[in-house]
Amino acid sequence: MAKIEGENRDSVGERSKANPNNFGSQIDATIETAADWLAQRQKPEGYWVGRLESNACMEAQWRLALWFMGLDDHHLCARLAASLRQSQRADGSWEIYHGAPAGDINTTVEAYAALRCEGDAASAPHMTRARDWILSKGGLKNVRVFTRYWLALIGEWPWEKTPNLPPEVIYFPNWFPFSIYNFAQWARATLMPIAILSARRRSRPLLAQNRLDELFPEGRRAFDYDLPPKPNADFWDGFFRAADKALHGLQGFGEAAKIGLFRNSAIKRVLEWIIQHQDGDGVWGGIQPPWIYSLMALHVEGYANDHPNLAAGLGALDDPRWRVDKGEATWIQASTSPVWDTLLTLLAFDDAGVGKTYEAEVEKALDWTLAQQVLRPGDWQVKVPNVEPGGWAFEYKNYFYPDTDDTAVALIVLSQFKGDPKWKDKGIDQAIEKGVNWLFAMQCKGGGWGAFDKDNDKTILTKIPFCDFGEALDPPSVDVTAHIVEALGKLGFAKDHPKVAHAIDYLKREQEADGAWFGRWGVNYVYGTGAVLPALEAIGEDMSQAYVTRAAEWLVSRQNDDGGWGESCASYMDVKMKGTGKSTASQTAWALMGLAAVGRKEDEVAIARGTGFLIERQRDGTWDEPEYTGAGFPGYGVGAAIKLGDPLLTERLKQGPELSRAFMINYNLYRHYFPLMAMGRVRRMAGAS
Repeated sequence: MAKIEGENRDSVGERSKANPNNFGSQIDATIETAADWLAQRQKPEGYWVGRLESNACMEAQWRLALWFMGLDDHHLCARLAASLRQSQRADGSWEIYHGAPAGDINTTVEAYAALRCEGDAASAPHMTRARDWILSKGGLKNVRVFTRYWLALIGEWPWEKTPNLPPEVIYFPNWFPFSIYNFAQWARATLMPIAILSARRRSRPLLAQNRLDELFPEGRRAFDYDLPPKPNADFWDGFFRAADKALHGLQGFGEAAKIGLFRNSAIKRVLEWIIQHQDGDGVWGGIQPPWIYSLMALHVEGYANDHPNLAAGLGALDDPRWRVDKGEATWIQASTSPVWDTLLTLLAFDDAGVGKTYEAEVEKALDWTLAQQVLRPGDWQVKVPNVEPGGWAFEYKNYFYPDTDDTAVALIVLSQFKGDPKWKDKGIDQAIEKGVNWLFAMQCKGGGWGAFDKDNDKTILTKIPFCDFGEALDPPSVDVTAHIVEALGKLGFAKDHPKVAHAIDYLKREQEADGAWFGRWGVNYVYGTGAVLPALEAIGEDMSQAYVTRAAEWLVSRQNDDGGWGESCASYMDVKMKGTGKSTASQTAWALMGLAAVGRKEDEVAIARGTGFLIERQRDGTWDEPEYTGAGFPGYGVGAAIKLGDPLLTERLKQGPELSRAFMINYNLYRHYFPLMAMGRVRRMAGAS
């Protein structure tokens, strides 16, 4: 691999002008090495997949769940505890993303409880550091709703002091604001099993020597278990808190009076819903929360560990596609991304112009991709009836929840094969037609697209006590909408098509005053801006328009001294961090793709410097990137709350970003296929100029 050494990185742009042939050969060599690295890592079935790193809540909750289900001798117990010890910060806390400025109270409490469950002594140095950190942050009073549920499950929190989720919500009609289908996919699939746990109020207290007495320094009797009041609380805040107390009172009365026929009927219906929604690989919803809570709900309802549904769910813990083992420790992923990673790898091969070099790998991946199209009913049909399925999901077997983002990238990939006689027998045209029709049906009333559902934006849901855990809604987002617009452009749709024009209007409305766009599923404004600009180019927009050049100028203004781009996850919580952070390979690639799409001559030096950054930092065919550049729940900063349609949180968060409920992700292949993609586009742009 050609490397640049012994030069000031700021001179890359000038050097590329002085010796364009050499710089071009360096790009070629970097692309060749990166493509080969990817080709060697294709799975035998034809797909690619990288690890999804998140935070220690995954391992902590699995350790506590195994305890709750009586699986004290499960072979993962010690391994999960080992991973928790390894991921602890020096100050005693656990963080929610690499390099976070501070630890997280919820993650730290859950990790501490899990290690006490495992038998780690409260007096052990690492536990003392954790306990001191927790107490210094206000203690258990400041933990989120989900953490309170976990403490209730192990007998450390009274169930009547957790938000009540009555299973009777399963009967709410679809037109009712509190129908389960008005919650986001991830919240809905999690709400159902928690409703059973909340109704049954079961717990399995920790052993006496492992109780968390030390986290109640004034004693349990003196502890205030109520949720802290929300700043600037309005009528609905008070209403829902009062309703929660009333529901707890009714539940207590019903239990005392032995009135249970209606409740038992509701629980039975919820159980049927849960079993119906189990994925083919044994998990639920393709993500950890509904998977783990569903297992515990089935356990509470008397399902034996060898029952097929429960056994399949527990067995997935030993599926190497879900777990990562290193030495004596094990990490369980929050989700898996084979479809997403495969699609973006195929797109990178196409952008880099290496598809013919790796034709066998491409064809194998294409066949696998076509087989992943979801052609069966899903939850999305509740809001969009009488529409044929046609989307793609993110994970291995998540057939109930195809998403618009994966579908968009699948269509971009398939567009390169459309009309080619070589591929005519693979059903590509039919797959594209079904995918486009499905996306058109899923467009929201404002012109954008959410990830899983149409018009999933009833903000009143965010005000109920249960919903302090993360986003409960799935409103339209700029990055998803941009990918769909790009796909439609690649398939030949014009910008004056009604659906496309509506989407472009949405994108224009969402642009920030400084020219950037907010990123919902990637960090953050660099991701959003880097997604919109290629979409506008693909759909045939005039890239010399002021709003487009303003976005390019914003990207250039955010370039770091080393030539790269970076943005911290903290930008979701603190607007001053917008477009600011340590340079990373993936974020540099997003910025380069945005600038390449605009194609301004005045940006050539910035593009050359960014490309030089990627060339210089390639190591053994790939790039190092411990930073988290993916977003699950991007956190409750004021800016994010506004963009995600949560007015109450917008007011609440003016009190400070420490109230964040972020869930960030390190996609381990982002560092690889996005730089390959970007360099291919830069090379193509240079060849066309």
